[in-house]
Order: sequence, then structure tokens, then C-alpha cells
Amino acid sequence: MKKVLLSLSAIAMALSLAGCSEQPTEQAKPEIIEQQSIENVLLEQFAGPYGGVPAFESMSLADLKPALEKGMELNLAEIDAIANNPEPPTFENTIVAMERAGDELGRVFTYWGIWSSNISSPEFREIQKEMVPVISAFSSKITQNEKLFERVKAVYESDELKALGTEEQRVTWLTYNGFARNGATLNAEDKKRYAEINQELASLQTQFSSNILADEENYVLYLSEDQLAGLPESFVKASAGMAESRGEVGKYAITNTRSSMDPFLTYSENRELREKVWRTYYSRGDNGDQFDNNELIKQILALRHERIKLLGYDNYAQWRLEDRMAKTPERAMALMEKVWPAAIARVEEEVADMQAIADAEGADITIEPWDYRFYAEKVRKDKYSLDSDEVKQYLQLDKLREAMFYVAGRLFNFEFTPVDEGKVPVFHPDVKVWEVKDKTSGNLVGLWYLDPFARQGKRSGAWATTYRSYTTFDGEKTVLSSNNSNFVKGADGEPTLISWDDAETYFHEFGHALHFLSADVKYPTSHSGVRDYTEFQSQLLERWLTTDEVINTYLVHYKTGEPIPQELVAKIKNASTFNEGFKTTEYMSSAIMDLLYHTTDPAKIEPDSFEREQLTRLGMPEEVVMRHRTTHFGHIFSSEGYASAYYGYMWAEVLTSDAAEAFAEAPGGFYDEEVGARLVKYLFSVRNAMDPAEAYRMFRGRDAKVEALMRDRGFPVTSEE
Repeated sequence: MKKVLLSLSAIAMALSLAGCSEQPTEQAKPEIIEQQSIENVLLEQFAGPYGGVPAFESMSLADLKPALEKGMELNLAEIDAIANNPEPPTFENTIVAMERAGDELGRVFTYWGIWSSNISSPEFREIQKEMVPVISAFSSKITQNEKLFERVKAVYESDELKALGTEEQRVTWLTYNGFARNGATLNAEDKKRYAEINQELASLQTQFSSNILADEENYVLYLSEDQLAGLPESFVKASAGMAESRGEVGKYAITNTRSSMDPFLTYSENRELREKVWRTYYSRGDNGDQFDNNELIKQILALRHERIKLLGYDNYAQWRLEDRMAKTPERAMALMEKVWPAAIARVEEEVADMQAIADAEGADITIEPWDYRFYAEKVRKDKYSLDSDEVKQYLQLDKLREAMFYVAGRLFNFEFTPVDEGKVPVFHPDVKVWEVKDKTSGNLVGLWYLDPFARQGKRSGAWATTYRSYTTFDGEKTVLSSNNSNFVKGADGEPTLISWDDAETYFHEFGHALHFLSADVKYPTSHSGVRDYTEFQSQLLERWLTTDEVINTYLVHYKTGEPIPQELVAKIKNASTFNEGFKTTEYMSSAIMDLLYHTTDPAKIEPDSFEREQLTRLGMPEEVVMRHRTTHFGHIFSSEGYASAYYGYMWAEVLTSDAAEAFAEAPGGFYDEEVGARLVKYLFSVRNAMDPAEAYRMFRGRDAKVEALMRDRGFPVTSEE
């Protein structure tokens, strides 16, 4: 899914509430810290060019546990110094001091994130399993530090705050709110239980994630040459490469990841194999073995519910959404309910079209979920004369990257230049690095790392992250941003070709990177995201893929170099809302189930039956399955980042559709300078230094309207405000 994937919730909590900055600082530390000697590369300040870069070439798992332990020790000493400062609390000696604290630990978490997401191993997962509850306990020591909270509260309620700038006021509120919403106001007994729950959740959520990865690694389908009917040449070659990398020379590997499953189900003519691949993929975490996640889900939901009851909330979603744009689960569900009927009605139309083709071909079948992609492709060819594999010949990964750089240059005035190999350390040979500069001033903005290909030990999906974010409160820091994907690498000497959906995902994740690179904020806390808003900027960037400037220049045939024919472009645009019922329904079913899981008494939930019963009640089409079935719904059960907030993609899509219409209406279209300037100023550079709703109004002149989304998806618009 398009989306940004976060660290473990315990780590995220530790980083955000302890004010851990992501970059080295020259500011003096408390004396107790300065006296200690640090001899661990994972703790050391980033050295080298570009304001310092992570020492990926020197990272060793042997250093991880001691680095975590030392980093937490150092951070707690800093926190104690702040909490016990004899001076009256001020913004500078309390809030800013917290923003400055935790550099060493923040750097350790940078490396942790690489091991967790990009190069996982059984050895790392053992360390992870051991240390996650320790990290959670560390986090609780900060959030439950009464002296520290009293100082934060004093600043939040002080007359001084009213005289500070807008960002300073918001950072103070975010800090205070982070404590208050995470147990700081509880009595001693409840605080103790709150901390215990966090530790238990951290372990359970980590195990949930490990179980998914185990099923992805353990289930690989190897095909022989006589089982390849219908599969595109580029996919066959890539699958051969995947098999060879696993020691199965002469075979073809279909891995248990979306990037492998999706094209196989789209093109394979072997219905029996399609069903096998489909069942294997959608059964992750639900196989009744040691990696089954059903019991973990029940425990996670029960613990989350117990924790929010301590805080006085009725359900987890009520607590989670209180400081989001939606504010309440009822408002989030209302958006889902407005779109859901149109989505499932469109699925019915799509299935009818598919069944007609299957009947005409004499297939003698009833469309099943493993047939949907296959027959949707036939319908696409029949209704729009559009062949996805033909389009794919014009979608080269490298050329699309150049297209993204072009868009970044036009909208953000950025220039990307490749960094010579060896100048900047990387954690895998596939990773490449570019320096980013402002084209006008020539000033360095930062670096952009790209890790595009699937491999063993790398979790599925696509995500963006930073190794250092832009701040100025302690000296201007350059950005170290990263995009990560799981594309199936092209055969040796051949370009990597991807689908149109994957191209949109590529642009989407780059939108997150641009959000990092264009930031203009003072403090680390200003980078904390509002979950139902953070996907908006990246979703919006997808729209530039279909601009004439990108299509006419960067979509060229991988063999001939010829630009994509205009008649094919016309077909693509004409089919822009094709299969929208499937895409919307598989996403929304996951989003709705997320809200239901977190507004229902956990004692009444048995995951498998609850999923079936609720989807039946909703009228879920039998031919479609949730994009993320409950047992592998890592967004909401591997951490708490998207828990009760998966609806946020749709909430953000309302903003996206509405904002896109602002560009469509402008004289210069999607490259209009005036609208583009507002885009950067109000929607990208401010991060969370401004209330997102206010920032959007500054850009658009009003709140977003859901009708724009309905028009975008080709659904009936029933009302117009």
C-alpha cells in the first residue's frame, strides 16, 4: 500500500515524547553526559560529507543491543537533568531542551529501522524480540516522569507561551498533549499498569510483524517452464532471477509479496495456480501454525482497550482520533459510508463485464477473487483496447525516476545529482544516492537514498523515511531522506519495467520524500505527522504522472526509445476510472474493519468470524477481498501508527482530489507557478508546525469537499455544496 511505514510504536513513542532529534547537535550536553565515553558506531555522530551521513558500511548487529542500552541511558540522564532543573520552567530550558535530547538514541533507531525493514534476519529478530519491551519500559519512564510533565504543563499554561511564535506554541501543545494522552495524568497504580500494557503490546506487535515476514519468506512457489502461459516476458525473466537468487536455477519464483502476486494473478492463464497464489498470499498469518496471528490480534485489541479505559475513553478509536483531522470515529466512518455504496455498486458492474467475457470464451466458471485481476485485464482490453503489458513497456523504473526529478524541479526548484559510488555509505549494493540542491541558490538541501528492489529480509510494500530531518533550532541541518520499494528487478542488462499502479506508487512515495526535503521548520517535533493528513501530499504527487510533460518525455519504449503513442495515452486517460470499484472496495473494507475492530468490545471479537460477519453485514462483494486481511493487517497490528487511522488514506484522498481541481482550474494547469507556490508554502514546507486544517484552508481558500473525490473515481455525485 502507498503509504509511509513507521518504526515500532514503542520506538515512535520514545522518539516523539522524548523529543529525540534525528541529527547530531553541537549543543552542550548535561555534564553527566559529557563525561561518558561512547565507543559504538551506532551511537556516533554522523560523519563525512553532506553534514554527516549514517555509517551504514560499519553497522554491525553485535553493536545494536549495547548501543540501544547506552542510548537509553544517555537519554534518561538528559531527561532527568531537564526534570530536575532548579530554574523555573521556560520554553527554552524545558521544551527546547527536550527537543535537543536523545541524539545518540535517535541515531541508533536509524540503524534499527534499516535492520527492521530493509535487511532483516533471524539474528536481528531475536534482538528485536528481546529489546522491544525494554524500549517500551524506557518510553514509559519518560512519559510518566512527573517532574518532567509538571514542567511541560507549566510552560503550556504560562504567560510566556502567548508571546512565542506559532511554531513554538504548537510544539509546546504537541509535547503537552503527548504526555497527557499517554498516561501522565494517571495515579501511580494506573501508571504502573499503563506501562505494563505498553510493554506487552510492544512484544505482541513485534511478533505479529515477524509472523507476516515468516509467511512471506516461507511460501515461495517455484514454476517450471510449462506453467508460464500468459505471463509477460519481463515478468518471466524477473521471476527466473528471483529463483536463481534462492538457489533454484532453471525455475521461476512467485514470491509471497504483492509485487509478485499481483502481476501473476493478472496474466497467468493457469486458473489452478492463480487460486493457489491467491490463497497463499491472503492467508498470511492465518495458517493455524506457529506464525498464526489470530490469538495475537485478540490480545492486542484487549490490551489497547484496557489501556484507553484507564484514560477514560469508551473505545480505542475515540482516543486515537481525538487529535486527528477526523476528530471522532463517527466522522471517519461517515466518510466511508458516503463512498461505500457507490464502490460496491461499481464492483457489481465490473464483475458483470468480466462474467460476460468468461461466458463468451466458454470458460464455464463463475468469477472468483483469484479471477478478478485476470478478467479485469481482459475487460480493459475489450472496453478500452488497453493492454497493461503494452503500457508496461513504456514504464521504465529509471525513466520514471527522471520524471520525478523533473516534477521536483518544476514545483520545488530542486536539482538531483547522483553521488559517486563509495562517497556515501549504503547498506546494500542496490541502494543509490543523489544529492539535492536548490537550483537557484545552489544551496544543498540534502540527500535522497533509493532502495527499489525486493529481496529476502526486506519487508513487502513501499515506504519513505528520513535518517535526518530539516531543523534550524540548533543550527541548520540537511535532510537525509529515503524511498524504499519492492519492485521485481529486471533481468541482467535489461531495465526494470513496472505496472501503471506501481508507477503511481513510485510517485506517491517520492511525494513523501519531497515532503521531507521541502520542510522549513525549526523543531524536530514539527515533523510529527497527523495520520489522516500525512498521506495527502504523497497522494497528490501521483497526479503529475499523467501530465503531458511527463508522459511525452519520460514514457518511452524500453527497446526502441520511442515516446509512448498518443493513442495509447488517450486510452490510459480514458480508462482512468477503470476498475475503480475493485480498488476502492478492497481498500475501504480494510479501513472500515479497522474502525470496527477499534470501536467494538474486544471480548466480542473472534478475528476470523468477526471479519466474515462484518463484511457480510456491509454487503462486501464475494469476488473481492480486503486489501489487508485481518491476520496480515500490519498497518494496524504491527504498530499503532495506523490503528483506527487506516481510513486516513481516504480522508487524505478527499483533500487530494480537491487540491487537484485547484491545479486543473489554474491557467498553468499542474505546473501553474502561483498554485505551485501555495502548494509548497502551505502543504509541504510547514509539516506539522501548523494545524493541517488551517494549512489546507490557506492553500485552497476553503475546506475540501468530498464531491471532488466522487468525480475523480467516476462515482455518482449525489449532492453539491
